[in-house]
Amino acid sequence: MPGQPRGAPGTPSALERFNTAPAPEAERALLACLHSARWALLVAGHRPYPDLASLLAASDEAAYDLSPEELAGALAAEALPAIPADTYSAAHTALNAAHAAYETRFGHSFVICLGGVPPEETLDRILEDIRSRLANDPDEERAVAAEELRRLAKERLADMAEGAGSCANRRNGTAPGG
Repeated sequence: MPGQPRGAPGTPSALERFNTAPAPEAERALLACLHSARWALLVAGHRPYPDLASLLAASDEAAYDLSPEELAGALAAEALPAIPADTYSAAHTALNAAHAAYETRFGHSFVICLGGVPPEETLDRILEDIRSRLANDPDEERAVAAEELRRLAKERLADMAEGAGSCANRRNGTAPGG
């Protein structure tokens, strides 16, 4: 299951451990990837997955089926994106102000998938996207946020299934790839 070492001869892969885990354990692991009980039930309920691509396709399909209320709950459970610890205080102030404006306008935390963004570009990317998305109307932003949430869930799930760490670690920014 998530967080266990991989690659030892005769040791099942992280995906195999996920496929064979008891349903409650698999669902708990999935909830750390995307905080939606129905999504976790759907993804866990379709096990076993023959490969990562099948798991990620099931994740997408289940995420697209979320009701507006379920999406709102998943968005509410998301933490703000992590920024590098050595970021200067004026940037923190700007980011806090942008987050506050976003939450006031849309009623939920700003969500962005930063997969593939180099750490030195993280702050600029977050500030650029939040400013850009503040111009969206609420329906348009709900769709953008839902897509970012799906991308985050897939990235976290891929890391878990490949043995790179648990979704909980990924959510907290402690897994490889930030």
